[in-house]
Amino acid sequence: MIYVIATIQLRPHSRERVLKEIAAICPEVLREDGCLEYSAAVDIESGHSRQIPARPDVVTIIERWRDLPALREHSVAPHMQTFRQRISDAVVSTSLQVVTPA
Repeated sequence: MIYVIATIQLRPHSRERVLKEIAAICPEVLREDGCLEYSAAVDIESGHSRQIPARPDVVTIIERWRDLPALREHSVAPHMQTFRQRISDAVVSTSLQVVTPA
């Protein structure tokens, strides 16, 4: 099993639109072979001293996949290509962290 933490840095004031696009594609992603979890999250202030400051223009997608081949198929899925095009004007940058349980 692998986890993916996808961090999407957005242009100011575009987060709600991007969250709606993510919500619209979630059911299709969850139907993909090997997808175990796919959800969007946003920063909140916790008061924890080690937390980085909340980022109002960031969306984090938390994913769990059966294996790397399933993740690779997801990356090239037609619906993901369409999704990326639909939000491209709102995205400043994207980074992925791919990890496996130790």
